[in-house]
Amino acid sequence: MFAVFTSGCKLLRRIAMLLPILWLAACQTPGVGSSSGPSIDPNAPVPVALLVPHGSAVSNEAFLAKDLENAARLAVSDLNGVKIDLRVYATAGQAGLAQQVALRAVDEGAKIIIGPLHAGSANAVAVAVAPKGVNVLAFSNNPTIAGGNLFVLGQTFETTANRLVNFSTSQGKSRIMTVYANNLAGQLGRDAIAQAIANNGATPAGAVQYEFSQNGVVSSIPAIKQAAQSNQANAIFTTANAAGALPMFSEMLPEAGLGPDAMQYIGLSRWDTPRQTLSLPGVQNGWFALPDPQRSAQYRSRFETAYGNTPHAISGLAYDGIAAVGALVKSGKRNALTTSALTQGAGFQGVTGIFRLRKDGTNERGLAVATVRNQQVVVVSPAPSSFSGAGF
Repeated sequence: MFAVFTSGCKLLRRIAMLLPILWLAACQTPGVGSSSGPSIDPNAPVPVALLVPHGSAVSNEAFLAKDLENAARLAVSDLNGVKIDLRVYATAGQAGLAQQVALRAVDEGAKIIIGPLHAGSANAVAVAVAPKGVNVLAFSNNPTIAGGNLFVLGQTFETTANRLVNFSTSQGKSRIMTVYANNLAGQLGRDAIAQAIANNGATPAGAVQYEFSQNGVVSSIPAIKQAAQSNQANAIFTTANAAGALPMFSEMLPEAGLGPDAMQYIGLSRWDTPRQTLSLPGVQNGWFALPDPQRSAQYRSRFETAYGNTPHAISGLAYDGIAAVGALVKSGKRNALTTSALTQGAGFQGVTGIFRLRKDGTNERGLAVATVRNQQVVVVSPAPSSFSGAGF
C-alpha cells in the first residue's frame, strides 16, 4: 500500500515543478481572442498536426503514442465528405522537441494542432504557436494550463464533480463533506468539489484534509468521523483513488461506523479500474462518474478490430480531436477552426460521449453515474446525449 503513495508523490512533484510556467499559455497570448484561428479552404484537405510521444524513452508512452495515432487515423476514416491531411510529429515526450515540431508543423501549413501529451509540452507548444494564431487541443486534463489558444481534451475534475454533485443532490444527498489529500491533485479536487456544491445548491458539510501517506490516512479517520457527525453530512466526496488512499479508506471508514449503510460515498476517480477495486467494502453502493459505457465499448471493439489490440484508456482523446475538427470543417466555413467555432455550445460527438470546449480552455463532457452492486458496475444515471446549453 505504502509503495503506491510513494509513486504518486513522485508524479505530483513533477507536476508541481511545472506550475511556475503553466500560466504562460493563458497569460502570454495577447493576440488570442474569440476570432483567433487561421482561415482554411474547406474545399481542400485541411492540414492537421498530431503531436504524439513517438521516440519516448518511457515504454508506456511509446505504446500510447501508437494508440493515439491509430485513434486519430480511425477518426479520419470516419469523416464522411471531409478531407483531413493528418500529419504526425514525434515529440519523444519532451517539451523542447514538442515546441520545435509544432513550429515546423505550422510552417508546413498545419491549421490546428492536436496533442501533445504532457502539460509542460502542451504549454510550450501553445506559447510558441499563439503568435501565428493556431489553436492547440492537448491531451491533458490539467485545467491550470488551459486558456488562450490552448484547450485540454481530458476529462477534468470540474466536469466529474459537477455531474456527481448534481446527481447526489437529486437523490436527496445534499449535505456533502469533502475528504482530500494535502497535495496538488487533492487540492484541485477539493476546489472542484466545492465549486460543484455551490453550482448545484448543495450544502458543504465540512472538508477534511489528510497527509498523503499511510500514517496520514490512518490518523485522519477520527477527524473524518467527527466532522461527518457534527456537520450532519449524508455524503462523503473523496478525491482518493485506487492507486492511493481509497483501499484504506474503504476498509477503515466502515469500521469506524461510517459504512455505506450510514453514509453515501462519492468518488472523484473511477472505481471500476483496476477490477479488484470493485470488491472493496467502502465502494459498495457508492457513486462515481464514467464516460458513456456503450459508446466506450463500441470504440474499443472497433479499435481492436482495426489494430488488433485494446486501445489505451486516453487514446480516444485523439479520435475526439479529429472528430471535432471534422465536424467544424464540414460546415464549409473558412473560419471553421477559430476559437469561437471550437467553443460552440452544441459541442461534439466523441467516442466516449458528447463533449464541448469552453472559452476558458477547459471542457465539459457528458458522463454517466455508476454504482457498485455485488461487485459489479451498474449505471444509475445514463450519460446525456446532448448539452442543455446554447446550440440546442
